[in-house]
Amino acid sequence: MIEVLVVDDDTRVARVNAAYVAKVPGFRVAGLAHSAAEALHRLEALPRPDLVLLDHHLPDRTGLDVVREMRRRGHQSDVIMVTAARDVATVQAAMRHGALQYLVKPFTFAGLRPRLEAYAALRRTLDGGGEAEQAEVDRIFGALSASAAPGPPRAHSPTTADLVRQTLIRADAPLSAQDVADRTGLSRQTAQRYLKLLERAGRARLTLRYGDAGRPEHRYVWAARV
Repeated sequence: MIEVLVVDDDTRVARVNAAYVAKVPGFRVAGLAHSAAEALHRLEALPRPDLVLLDHHLPDRTGLDVVREMRRRGHQSDVIMVTAARDVATVQAAMRHGALQYLVKPFTFAGLRPRLEAYAALRRTLDGGGEAEQAEVDRIFGALSASAAPGPPRAHSPTTADLVRQTLIRADAPLSAQDVADRTGLSRQTAQRYLKLLERAGRARLTLRYGDAGRPEHRYVWAARV
């Protein structure tokens, strides 16, 4: 059984992520933590978890600080970052500090499950020990990256995309997905999906607004305004 420590400053999100983990055969939630200090304490107090699902935006320190401190203390638990932080510098730093995967919020069970399954396959390969030929080395290094391959894009409506586009164009300030939902009558999930489509197409720009808890709110602005 693979033991997982789930770290997220939002207690609701932590519970959701823990529920996702528990749904994957072979995985068990070892504990929850909502700050860097609590995460490090649980790493000391619990039987050492095999894997840490680690948020970056924590109220006292960053997730990368936690990884650095883990390694300084000799903790070798594997890390998958699960965070809203998407700037390249943070992604690079996570990679350099040994994070095996980097999953950008918001995500669904379908986004997390293949990464956990790939991690389980990787552990089975490594637990076999012995020597590895080049093909086996390639399989080990490719196990987790293969799980991140994007699936086919979901069907979308040009009419809905234009509605979201016009809403951004008319706005005099960056809008969150909830703002767009309120102005268009769409669900928040649908608004978020179309905002991401516009962002990937270079038509909208993502900005982050930080609140008191340290979790950034995703806000979007029409690209021509940036």
